[in-house]
Amino acid sequence: MVSIGELMAECKAELERSGVYSPDFDARCIFEDCLELRNIYLHREKPVSAADAAKIRRMIHRRAQGEPLQYLLGSWDFFGYMFRIGEGVLIPRSDTETLVEQALDICTENGMKSPEIADLCSGSGCIAITLKMELPDAEIHAVELSDKALKYLEYNKNQYSADITVHCADVLNPETAARFRNLDMIVSNPPYLTESDMEELQKEVRCEPEMALYGGYDGLDFYRTMCPVWRESLREGGFILFEFGMGQHEAVSEILKNNGYENIQLRRDAAGIIRTVSARKKRR
Repeated sequence: MVSIGELMAECKAELERSGVYSPDFDARCIFEDCLELRNIYLHREKPVSAADAAKIRRMIHRRAQGEPLQYLLGSWDFFGYMFRIGEGVLIPRSDTETLVEQALDICTENGMKSPEIADLCSGSGCIAITLKMELPDAEIHAVELSDKALKYLEYNKNQYSADITVHCADVLNPETAARFRNLDMIVSNPPYLTESDMEELQKEVRCEPEMALYGGYDGLDFYRTMCPVWRESLREGGFILFEFGMGQHEAVSEILKNNGYENIQLRRDAAGIIRTVSARKKRR
């Protein structure tokens, strides 16, 4: 019977040969998930059953072939909450926590204890559900078009008993926006990868749904449409917040200015990259 240490060395070597960026981290996550152990290196001498070893080797092989670690594990942490994810839904990323932080700060600074918020392109629901968990009195709407993503959104909503309203709808359709009026805030992490970005994607990212990634030739299609279409859904002085890709902050800020938004505030993520923006709908 193989030990954890021996099997770990074998699996790390396979991931290294395949070019996985972080073989030690990925192997550790898979071992801890399969064996239901933490601090796996404290158990190097512990034997691994044949069934568990076979399961681990299968997952390691799939990871070596390019399947995302997060899909293999079936859930991922976002803002301290675990979200069920899998094929067909965008993987929650720590960059997006910046959007939640900015939204929460705006609510605190403006005394908004029970705001009405719409999360557009909600995906797994990580933004909408996190906002509800952090703002229990808020009224939260999660708008998502993909049937596959909605399956995960509903699961995550139920696992946290989050009282949010899920809408299956196209955020680019004016009829969708027309359903909402007097929102205090709109938040969105829309598709923003450019045509060239899509051509250069890592094989892991290629496993994620294109409709959650591709934002048109220059990555700005969603911002150009959503800013005017959703403007009347906000109350006077209401806030709109977006995540965007590296280097897109000036273009997104200009789109906001040209569509009647002011007080534009940019925020950097943990890596120091300008990642999100907030703006207010101009008062008449």
